[in-house]
Amino acid sequence: MTSLDAKKAAKLRQALTAAGEELYALVQDADMEVLRATLKNQQLTEDHLLTLVKRRDLSEDLLKATHQHRHSADSHRLKLALAQNPATPGHLMQTLLPQLFTFELLNLCVLPGTTSDQKLAAERVIVQRLPTTPLGTKMTLARRGTALIVGELLKEGDTRLLDACLASPRLKEAAIFQFLNGARATAETISCVARHPRWKNRPNLQMAILKNRKTPSIWYTVLLPRLKPTEIRQLQTNPNLSPVQRNLIQDEMNRRQKRSP
Repeated sequence: MTSLDAKKAAKLRQALTAAGEELYALVQDADMEVLRATLKNQQLTEDHLLTLVKRRDLSEDLLKATHQHRHSADSHRLKLALAQNPATPGHLMQTLLPQLFTFELLNLCVLPGTTSDQKLAAERVIVQRLPTTPLGTKMTLARRGTALIVGELLKEGDTRLLDACLASPRLKEAAIFQFLNGARATAETISCVARHPRWKNRPNLQMAILKNRKTPSIWYTVLLPRLKPTEIRQLQTNPNLSPVQRNLIQDEMNRRQKRSP
């Protein structure tokens, strides 16, 4: 046996028998075989495992083995640390994420180093929980959530959440457009979008507002004068408009004709 092999064998024996601070040093070792040996050490504690899992250079096999360790079954801290490790494989994430609290999932979405797959998986778990999520938690999610989460909250059409959603810097115009064309938009929520300082001047949203049968008449008075003639004609072809809305469009066309030389 060479001196190198002897040193390796000695370190592996040490990994199996060490305790305390010595074991903390070993879970920082660069050799993956040494790390696997530490997992068999009966002196290994939850805190040792946390130190190990926080490393960003671990292999998928080692992370799987850590997840299978007896301490991981009952340790929320370890489950969270595993979920936060960008090298944790997807099938383990599917097991871990449903066991995390909602705001832990939200933090995972914005944690530096989180992969796009991890972020999307965490977002999906949050969205799946929304039907049973308390209003106070939804308010926080509306303020702090990702574009996907805020968009899903907007779709609910809850007037208590609407202002927080519309004020979110992460909300996308496309999500509002979909909401305005959806079944849950109401006269009140449409008006909230129409008067919001950030969204009221968006041409696509203005047209979506005018095409909605539930839009209050006041917004026709405000928005129709801003439209081009081609947009007015396009609006006239919308089969979903109410008779009152059609009359307001015709009135606008009549006024324009009177002003024409």
